[in-house]
Amino acid sequence: MSDRTMTRQVLLFISVLSLSSVHGQVSYSIPEEMAKGSLVGNIAQDLGLDIKRLKSGKARIYTGDSAEYIELNKERGVLLIRERIDREALCGQTTPCALDFQIILENPMEFYSITIEVTDVNDNAPVFIKSEMKFRISESAVNGAKFALERAMDLDVGINGLQSYSLKPTDHFILKLQNQPDGGKTVEMVLQKPLDREKQDQLSLILTAIDGGDPQLSGTVQIHITVLDANDNAPVFTQAIYKATLRENSPKGTVLISVSASDSDQGSNSEIRYSISNSQDGNHELFEINEDNGGVRLVGNIDYEKARQYQIHVQAGDDGGLTDSCKIMVDVVDENDNKPAINVMSKSSVISEDIKAGTVVTMINIQDPDSGENGIVQCAINENIPFIMKSTSVNFFTVVTDSDLDRERDSEYNISVTCSDEGVPSLSSSVTLTLQISDVNDNAPVFERSSYEAYIIENNTPGLSIFTVKARDADWNQNARVSYILEDSSVNGVPVSSYVSVSADSGVIHAVRSFDYEQIKDFQFRVKAQDGGSPPLSSNVTVKIMIQDQNDNAPQVLYPVQTSSSLVAEMVPRSADVGYLVTKVVAVDVDSGQNAWLSYKLQKATDRALFEVGSQNGEIRTIRQVNDKDAVKQRLTVVVEDNGQPSRSATVNVNVAVADSFPEVLSEFTDFTHDKEYNDNLTFYLVLALAVVSFFFIVSIIAILSVKCYRWRRERMFYKSNGNLPVIPYYPPLYADVGGTGTLRHVYNYEVCGTTDSRKSDMKYVRPYSQSVISLDGTQTLPHAQRDNLTIDNEDNQQKPPNADWRFTQGQRPGPSGAGGPPEMAMGTGPWPNPPTEAEQLQALMAAANVSEATATLGPGTMGLSTRYSPQFTLQHVPDYRQNVYIPGSTATLTSNPQQQQQQQMLMQQQMAAQHQALQAQPSEAAAQPEPPKPAQTPASKKKSTKKEKK
Repeated sequence: MSDRTMTRQVLLFISVLSLSSVHGQVSYSIPEEMAKGSLVGNIAQDLGLDIKRLKSGKARIYTGDSAEYIELNKERGVLLIRERIDREALCGQTTPCALDFQIILENPMEFYSITIEVTDVNDNAPVFIKSEMKFRISESAVNGAKFALERAMDLDVGINGLQSYSLKPTDHFILKLQNQPDGGKTVEMVLQKPLDREKQDQLSLILTAIDGGDPQLSGTVQIHITVLDANDNAPVFTQAIYKATLRENSPKGTVLISVSASDSDQGSNSEIRYSISNSQDGNHELFEINEDNGGVRLVGNIDYEKARQYQIHVQAGDDGGLTDSCKIMVDVVDENDNKPAINVMSKSSVISEDIKAGTVVTMINIQDPDSGENGIVQCAINENIPFIMKSTSVNFFTVVTDSDLDRERDSEYNISVTCSDEGVPSLSSSVTLTLQISDVNDNAPVFERSSYEAYIIENNTPGLSIFTVKARDADWNQNARVSYILEDSSVNGVPVSSYVSVSADSGVIHAVRSFDYEQIKDFQFRVKAQDGGSPPLSSNVTVKIMIQDQNDNAPQVLYPVQTSSSLVAEMVPRSADVGYLVTKVVAVDVDSGQNAWLSYKLQKATDRALFEVGSQNGEIRTIRQVNDKDAVKQRLTVVVEDNGQPSRSATVNVNVAVADSFPEVLSEFTDFTHDKEYNDNLTFYLVLALAVVSFFFIVSIIAILSVKCYRWRRERMFYKSNGNLPVIPYYPPLYADVGGTGTLRHVYNYEVCGTTDSRKSDMKYVRPYSQSVISLDGTQTLPHAQRDNLTIDNEDNQQKPPNADWRFTQGQRPGPSGAGGPPEMAMGTGPWPNPPTEAEQLQALMAAANVSEATATLGPGTMGLSTRYSPQFTLQHVPDYRQNVYIPGSTATLTSNPQQQQQQQMLMQQQMAAQHQALQAQPSEAAAQPEPPKPAQTPASKKKSTKKEKK
């Protein structure tokens, strides 16, 4: 039977009914006798729940006082068989047979009703209570005489129950089945051939009961028939069906009913004996019949909750073997004999004081197996507490908060729940629930140490666990659940999250990348521990990670340099003695510690007996005297190895020339063949450099041509404008701006000599005849000597040819701002070392043209120029024609920047005042006219003077 059970397929149907917002109902159908661990259904999918919800809600099965045949697998969200289910032991003949239980969830509290219908499988064969049946039949029995047979009992139901009978042999008797109103069948043996006691006084038959299962099961019983003399009347019951009523919990010995049958025969053939013919459902253990008078009485305990109706089959038989049968229907009346059972489905032992009103704290299931009013239950809780009880569905209640809680006022509540039914008399039961009020989150996590240090070897595997930080929280439950968070920071400009990660639950720090000791030696970051309270509290700690070196770098040879394009050889004279230092191999290792300790050894050599390598310093020395037989060309291969585990090495080739002179070496090494390796990248860079140089060369040629063309066009414009150069008018030296309305604070006299045929404009000045100046208010007069000189100057007031020996100094020359000459040229003694550029000449012409146009439009003025330049005159006294244009004979000034003009006037005032004070402080002989300025020395003149001095 176990093999058949393992091969059965599960037939299930699901109907999900939403009963309320709190719970729902799911139904399954499974066959009985399923193996342990068999799948019932995917409860998570059918209820629309997530597996995470089953885990977080601590889902469990609630069955009350019933046995748990089903278990919940929260990892998969499925229902599994916990214990083998025997439908016959669970429900007997009751159909349908169902298991009812609830699935409870917390946080928030929810429950769901589950119904599992257990379908019958053909696991019970029909069984006869008696091993054999005996009949005494008169030989006078006529054809068609009926003999009631004991029915077989099959604990299975439906199609798996008892379906048919067969009788063998069938020489004298056949079977006849009659359907009963309750769905059962009576079995009768019908005589079809008269008996003859003289031929055969004993008959043996086999009665087989067959069910309808697949495969079919059967049971047999032996029938022994004793042939008697004639008895032609069978007993007859007064009623075919008897009915009786019995209250549950009736005492044993209570008489239910008495049945009666009569027999028309006389003598022993009329004596009737009564018996209960079938003991199905264990009726023979509950009832018994008096075989003489037919009285049926109670011998067991009757429980309405187990069975509400019983059927008793009674048989009456005389001594002649004739029988008759009837059925007794017993209805059980319920009594209020069960108190309501209070089952706490889920409860919160501790709740927070800031919990909201209306929160469910306890869910209760009430079970009363009584029926009618005896099973109707009402529940209530004690008063003067901030809780109320609500009914969510039939026999399900919840205790919810009715108002705000205050832990400081009451830290604990004892809730008494009392439930009573409506029976007479009423039965009740109660339970006390203890509920504690917890405080809010007020403690931050604290690390075990103030700071952490950990070591990790470089070239680690990403994801490697480095170490664990641990923090503890003095709070309870969720408030003490600590989560670890890596705070945002950077290490050398890189986010620390790209270096390490922290497990939020365990605090384990993992390496995100593989570390390189040569790039980073150590780094630090901060880890934050945060509890699960609301609002969360946190603290942080500094963690320092130190990288340990690993031998992951091979030595690098610095000397001799290995090149593929040229040959480098060390020369050893043939007179070299033992221990002669040929060269030294220089190598480095970027690792540290013993990983960077290098050792040298000679791997290959043209002549091993001639050279050796120092194991610690890499020095190549001769180990014997060099002789003439030694080859000129010597090639040594030196291996440089570090001290790491495992060690790494590098090789270098050293070419040694044994010779006394370079020509000898050159003649020997000209045919030295080398393996040429062409570097594709070097070729690319050379081509790229050639292209860039060519591009800049072409751009430079175009720029030079453009500049030349521009200068040529500007020179043509200058030559065309020479005939129209404006002439600045000359005013008498004694002319002064008497009214003081001019734009110049001091009066100057300019003598300008210009030619239309020259590309350069010349200007000269005459030193003043005395240190006196003309007062602008007209109250003072010039000294007599100065007036004479001025008269002479008036006679010479005419245009003279330019003086080629006189020029502006570099400091006086109008030019770019900030332009100045060397100190020896500040006084203007010498020729102009740098001729004016064409751009400056063009600007001077444009300024002169603007002056002519402005003079034509402005009215006459009173400004005059009355004095000449003093020896201290500098470029600061000469107006810059690019910024200000002064128009003789007018009070107007053309300027491009009034602010700049104002600054120049203020600067000019300060300098004139300083000059005036200096002139007054000079001795009287300084009034004599100084010698004319000598031309400044040029580099050529300096060379000539130097030669003269040498001569």
